[in-house]
Amino acid sequence: MSTTQIDRSTDLSQPLDRLGPDERLKHDSDYLRGRIAHDLIDRITGGVTFESNKLMKFHGIYQQDDRDIRDERRRQKLEPALTFMVRVRLPGGVCTPAQWLKVDELARAHGGDSIRLTTRQTFQFHWIVKEDIRPTIEGLHEVLLDTIAACGDDARGVMATADPADSAIDAEIAALSKQLSDHVIPRTRGYHEIWYGQERVATSEEEEPFYGKQYLPRKFKIAFAVPPSNDVDVYTQDLGFIAVVGPHGVEGFNVSIGGGMGRADNDPDTYPRLADVVGFIAKDRLLACADAVIGVQRDYGNRVHRPRARFKYTIDDKGLAFVVGEIERRMGATFEPARATVFTANGDRLGWHRTDRGLFNYGLHVESGRVVDTDATPLLRALREIARVHDGHFRLTPNQNLLIAGVRPERKAAIEAILAEHGLAGDEAPSALRRGAVACVALPTCPLAMAEAERYLPALIGKVDAILAANGLSDAPITLRISGCPNGCSRPYVAEIALTGRAPGKYDLWLGGGFHGERLNRLHSANIGEERILEILGAELSRYARERLPGERFGDFVTRVGAAA
Repeated sequence: MSTTQIDRSTDLSQPLDRLGPDERLKHDSDYLRGRIAHDLIDRITGGVTFESNKLMKFHGIYQQDDRDIRDERRRQKLEPALTFMVRVRLPGGVCTPAQWLKVDELARAHGGDSIRLTTRQTFQFHWIVKEDIRPTIEGLHEVLLDTIAACGDDARGVMATADPADSAIDAEIAALSKQLSDHVIPRTRGYHEIWYGQERVATSEEEEPFYGKQYLPRKFKIAFAVPPSNDVDVYTQDLGFIAVVGPHGVEGFNVSIGGGMGRADNDPDTYPRLADVVGFIAKDRLLACADAVIGVQRDYGNRVHRPRARFKYTIDDKGLAFVVGEIERRMGATFEPARATVFTANGDRLGWHRTDRGLFNYGLHVESGRVVDTDATPLLRALREIARVHDGHFRLTPNQNLLIAGVRPERKAAIEAILAEHGLAGDEAPSALRRGAVACVALPTCPLAMAEAERYLPALIGKVDAILAANGLSDAPITLRISGCPNGCSRPYVAEIALTGRAPGKYDLWLGGGFHGERLNRLHSANIGEERILEILGAELSRYARERLPGERFGDFVTRVGAAA
């Protein structure tokens, strides 16, 4: 299909007055500056204006409030307890010990003594008050970290498989993820002016030569996967690069396009979608391919109706053949046939394991990604002490766990001692279900959350584990994920068991996703509470224990035999 036959009534070719209000806001923002600097010094309110809140997302910042006390403050005629979430850009989840120590310091100074490890391999600070945003970002800058494009209508942080068995491949993919992230972030100097206090310099150069004044229609997510691990859930990404490895390292990538988890409640025009693998590219075409794919979304994505603005809908609306042809035209090359790759795992290796270079990695389970100190487990303090003696690096995983990576043999005992001292030595390993479970932050800070997720996960896992034990399935690896709303930040729609929030204490239950992220699950029951959820899971897991085929995963079983209505 030619470009003249494509419906362009909702894309960048249209005048601003025919597009959605966010497009006018971005266009008139002076490349994401807006009135952010002015709002930051307004002491009448703890928040910022609606427009600044929208623009600050491009800077990696969300305005939030404590929803646990929202009603009480309303009764007292007080402003909501406004704070901010600040998300770090951390390509591939790679973090040095010095960076960890700085993140820890900032979390204790400004972030409520907690760090969140996210499902996209980065850090989030919560509970940051307005006057502490700039000191937080300046502190990150001291260790060469930033928050650019961690949110907003742009190419966000780039993910990468956290723990490949081949150390050389691991290092190469980590480096490529940083190179690509640095390549696709916005170029506006507004970030440096607002947060680092730099002066604006007059120039004749175009400030955003790739993005332009209106950036992308919506967020755009990218990930590298290294088979056999699909820990990044590559098929849920807008753009995926699946590494094809030969005798001399990474030869190139199978390219997948059009994945996405988000959907809106009761809106059939929105839905989760798995990416299509469209072909293979040589490694030296990586940046050109990324530019071409993102450029197609920039130019053809829906800018009228935001719920239909993700790349997956652009592909479905314009047609896969057209989108692939346009990518190839811009890339200046055609895709080669996809190479054979196989995924066999999606979880993390926990505990100690030796690398092929004689170093050691320690996989640490971090429930819901919450790094906090409790009476039982002072995790924040333990990791601070490890960072002071560790000379390798840390790796945040897509499953919200943490890898203490590149430990030299002579340093292993010191780290083991710190783990043991703080109750983290792994004497009581988490259950098979708990070690792979994922939850988004949800309440009390996320403004979109309809139900609990992060705070509910530990208790729910305990109850489902009891069902598994009763059926002799305690060692069965099953993926379970919870999102507090239908948007799917925990990638629930590829999980074997998933809950998405509908109201306090009420969830939609989804069953039958692919264990390796290769198949979407299906809605089993809508808007149900815990009692009914456990009743359904009890019946389905009992049937699975009795009737499964040798080696059959729970999601495959449910798909084969069908879940009971």
